[in-house]
Amino acid sequence: MASTLTRRGASALVATLIGLWLPLAQASAGPAATSEQPAAAQASADVATATTPIVSPHDDRDYRVLTLDNGLDVLLVSDPEADKAAASLNVSVGSAQDPDDLQGLAHLLEHMLFLGTEAYPEPDAYQGYISRHGGRHNAFTASLDTNYFFDVEPDAFEGALDRFSRFFIDPLFNADRLGSERNVVHSEYQARLRDDARRENEVLDALLNPANPTVGFSVGSKETLAERPEGEPSLRERVMTFYENHYGANVMHLAVVAPMPLDQLQTLVVERFAEVPNRGLEAPVIDTPLVDGSRLPLAAEAQSLRDARRVSFLFPVPDPVLSYRHKPASYIANLIGHEGPGSLLSRLREAGWADGLSAGVTRGDGRHALLAVDVSLTPEGREQLDRIQASLFATIEQIRQQGISEERYDEQASLSEQAFQFQQHGNALDEAMRLSMSLTHYPLEDVNRAGYRMDGLDAEEVRRWLDALRPDNMIRLYTGPEVEGDQRSRYYDTAWQETPLADTRTDSEPEPLAGLALPEPNPFIAEDLALLEAHDERPSLLIDTPEADAWYKADAEYDTPKASWRFSLQHPGASQSPRQAVLTQLLAGWLNDSLNEKLYAARLAGQKYEAYAHSRGMTLSFTGWRDRQDRVIREVIDQLKQGEILDASVARVRYGLEKQWGNAPRNPLYHQGQRTLSEALIRPQWSPQVLLEALSDLEAQDLRDFRERFLDELHLQALVVGNLEESLARDEAEQAIAALEPSLGADAITDLQVLKAVDLPSLTPDSSRDESLLIRYLQGPDQGIATQARIAVLGKLLETPFYQQLRTEQQLGYIVSAGYSPLLHAPGISLLVQSPSTQSDELKARVSDFLDRVPERLDSLDDDTLATYRQAVHDEITQRDSGLEERTTRLWQALSYGDTDFDRRERLAAAVLEVDAASLKDSWQRLRGAAAVDVTFDPGAAPSDVMALKGDLEALPGDEEEALSPTPADTSAQAAKP
Repeated sequence: MASTLTRRGASALVATLIGLWLPLAQASAGPAATSEQPAAAQASADVATATTPIVSPHDDRDYRVLTLDNGLDVLLVSDPEADKAAASLNVSVGSAQDPDDLQGLAHLLEHMLFLGTEAYPEPDAYQGYISRHGGRHNAFTASLDTNYFFDVEPDAFEGALDRFSRFFIDPLFNADRLGSERNVVHSEYQARLRDDARRENEVLDALLNPANPTVGFSVGSKETLAERPEGEPSLRERVMTFYENHYGANVMHLAVVAPMPLDQLQTLVVERFAEVPNRGLEAPVIDTPLVDGSRLPLAAEAQSLRDARRVSFLFPVPDPVLSYRHKPASYIANLIGHEGPGSLLSRLREAGWADGLSAGVTRGDGRHALLAVDVSLTPEGREQLDRIQASLFATIEQIRQQGISEERYDEQASLSEQAFQFQQHGNALDEAMRLSMSLTHYPLEDVNRAGYRMDGLDAEEVRRWLDALRPDNMIRLYTGPEVEGDQRSRYYDTAWQETPLADTRTDSEPEPLAGLALPEPNPFIAEDLALLEAHDERPSLLIDTPEADAWYKADAEYDTPKASWRFSLQHPGASQSPRQAVLTQLLAGWLNDSLNEKLYAARLAGQKYEAYAHSRGMTLSFTGWRDRQDRVIREVIDQLKQGEILDASVARVRYGLEKQWGNAPRNPLYHQGQRTLSEALIRPQWSPQVLLEALSDLEAQDLRDFRERFLDELHLQALVVGNLEESLARDEAEQAIAALEPSLGADAITDLQVLKAVDLPSLTPDSSRDESLLIRYLQGPDQGIATQARIAVLGKLLETPFYQQLRTEQQLGYIVSAGYSPLLHAPGISLLVQSPSTQSDELKARVSDFLDRVPERLDSLDDDTLATYRQAVHDEITQRDSGLEERTTRLWQALSYGDTDFDRRERLAAAVLEVDAASLKDSWQRLRGAAAVDVTFDPGAAPSDVMALKGDLEALPGDEEEALSPTPADTSAQAAKP
């Protein structure tokens, strides 16, 4: 596939499209989108009326651009449909500006800004306020940028913005907190020590130019952020100096998205950000090349901890921000990364050497970047690196000779323009982050459009890019578990070594694979993009038979001519045993794999499809343009019924599952703990180890036999949401039902059960991690809506104090959280600490001490404070769907729960507003009086036999109004996914 442009090698990894920044005065003029300014605001800010962002035809939000007197550039977006207010401030400084003797300083500074300001000195003043008012907050440090962001209930936006703005005016850099926050940064570093992406990235750094400031360690640790020697400025002084040297209004860009009028937003921003000092700073420019060309070509191999093999071919190129209007990088990456017939990946898959390929640009620094072609290898492919490399260069030569054409470029451009014309806006927070980054790096007019803009083929520029993709201008990096290596990287202790490349002057030249071909014209491009006006509030029953039901909701809210379909193919034995669960996974995986070549063009044309296994069978999911979607649905169902199940395809899927389940002990430890908890308390739910054992003796013929049995005994449920008429929805549903021929009633399908947590010992995941973990789960007594409402409010009350006490004050680890954590509809509260140095017994004691003090918090809870928490939970439950696919997923989940009135969310939200202090205290007493479940781990601990321990557990009492069914929480065969 052709990947998006990514930035790697920072303490936070950012996947975003970054473009060229130009001063506002240089941007070309566009139509104004401002309203009358209040006089007070006019005195403090210039309003950029000459240039405003180009927007899609269906973007009816109001925009205003401000430049405050201090030089701060601001983009305001009034979005009446947003249910949160959000802000994001981007600073043009990142880890690339770390001093050589203080790697990670930019990241440490980012952490320090959260710990109090002169106006709000309490360490949790900002975080606590955001949490109480239903919001989220965070920040990231990348190579060139540091971004701070939050969202909150609109009524609380003024208070949140006030606290947020003080980060950039009067931070305390609290000396008492510096050491503890350095420990948190160190814990963050340690939590990623076994992350293969970071390990590989450090090895890549060793092959790049060490003089380029984006190369090197950027997270920070106790070692790199140690207190300074006597006689030198202290660490705190260095933090403050870095802040003063790099944080200033004229290198900051603020974006605000909120359901408020522009005048009100302008007043809020001007009053709070006018004090941000302008220190006369300039955004750093990196002139030093990313790669030392005199060292090329280079090859190296590095050890991965996971059972996964990959080879990356990397070529130094200009940063594509310099040519974003024409996108030569995207054009080339699309052709290299194509997955259709005759493509490089197609031939590699056919040879049995690879199961995935992507092409895109990485490590951009504003001037320089790397074009990367990443190939996910099979064990056989590891032995064929030279022939894979030869096949890549044969593809590149084919593009050079045949692939530079107006027709190919225009096809890519037309698809990009379609996507922009019906651009979907995410939630307010995602939009604010996107816009603050875009405002930093793109001309103002293009902050919305830059990622889609393709102004015409520049053939000479494409040739210049292709000229950089040469064997003598390449870094080849292989990663695999078998690599031993004679060197160790400094911070992630990765074994690696440089390796020789074949010398084509003396060695026989490796032969590329035969049959390579460039893609044919795309037959799936939609033409009928007319918008329909019909809109329903809730889905209605379209087809109702004992064997199948289909639901339909016309939806015009998102101004896009798309539809989102879900077909649940339910089978009574889909996950009742590990073998059945694995076969269901294999069937879904084979369907995706076998259609990859044939329908890759459909994916490029905006027709997304996926088959995924779950506890009751398999769901076929389709989201895309209404026009030509029926062709994709027919192709997928026809393949499921009649497609030839080839040994090679099953082998690829099998290998992927072996990697997924075999690597489970290496996953992030807290993920393993959460999975162990769900394995213990949901039936049926099978562990990765059990599934891996069941997979071991399955062959392609077993899958062929299972497909026949699966299709012979189906119950079908379907839902479509989108911009389509009822008649079309009915026709497509009837065609699917006729093709699949369901024969069972709904009562033949077994639902998931949540089990009552009684008499369970501490559960230990099967893990190879080096950290310690505690998850304490307090399970509610039943699954009724009233119980869920009370426990949800309790969870919200615990979020901030738990984080503040165990992470900020006690510094137990980087990954610390508490809050409401339901399993399906079963309410509960989860308290989680992952620590690099504190054993689980001590974590138990600390968590128990926190829980013992909760009654004091409840006794001191006044009505006004409780009302704030209730409203925050209510607003989270009723949060607006940010797009058509998100809405379809929510309604599909409701349907899978048996909520055919589609009003359960509203009933739960209403119950939350009825929660009072007395009921909270009663619920807390019941939670504490019941048995808790602890999931614990210390390095080397033996795993629990969870399957045996859960055998005699009874079902948790339910809510008679609800029918328990899967929820889309996981993609495993037996997991809760509708």
